[in-house]
Amino acid sequence: MTSDHVIRNRAAWNVMAADYVERGRRSWAAEPNWGVWSIPETEVHLLPEVSGLDTVELGCGTGYISGWLKRLGARPVGIDNSPRQLASARIFQAEHGVHFPLIQADAEQTPLRDASYDLAISEYGAAIWCDPYRWIPEAARLLRQDGWLIILVNGMLHMLTVPADEGVADEVLKRDYFDMHRVEWPNEEGIEFHLGYGDWIRLLRRCGFSVENLVELRPPESTTEGRPYLTAEWSRRWPSEEVWVARRI
Repeated sequence: MTSDHVIRNRAAWNVMAADYVERGRRSWAAEPNWGVWSIPETEVHLLPEVSGLDTVELGCGTGYISGWLKRLGARPVGIDNSPRQLASARIFQAEHGVHFPLIQADAEQTPLRDASYDLAISEYGAAIWCDPYRWIPEAARLLRQDGWLIILVNGMLHMLTVPADEGVADEVLKRDYFDMHRVEWPNEEGIEFHLGYGDWIRLLRRCGFSVENLVELRPPESTTEGRPYLTAEWSRRWPSEEVWVARRI
């Protein structure tokens, strides 16, 4: 049976998809960069050498990360829960002449074969919109031995300091750290998932991963404009985004 959050998030992203078309178009045209601060891959070095690798993007949205990977020589597949997001991805594939399979599916239970990929990646996407206790085991199933898993999520301090009404993060803790998991915002239809550091480490190890790195993204000093729920000043003091890098062992 399909979980309630899968159904609700599909409906929510079918509505939100229109708001991400221009953002997706800009990202398709850009060099690889990460997170809300668009930090260049040339600065953070999150990706391994991907040329010749089979890759799967879980919660690909408009598909720009898989588009980057394709142009770097990978063989990507994009999975997303929202048909309208995938419709945008197909438009951008045609605009750029960059084609790869796009599959509508729940990243917690994909139709893909065991041990078929060398890299699984999620920038937000499945990383916050799917239950990690379901999608991380699925990512482990899809990866070959020594395969990479790269997960970009909201920074934990960010999650703890954003008000319940989705205001801007400040210096006051707003929610409990222990037992973080399912998060519902009062004015949003979608359901997010967030874990504390210890829970992430235990889950990844239980699913057969070795944690290789935790990269805390920080906007450059030249950045002055804020982002939804964030200011640049706050994000230079505390990590607003985190990237977990793990290896299937």
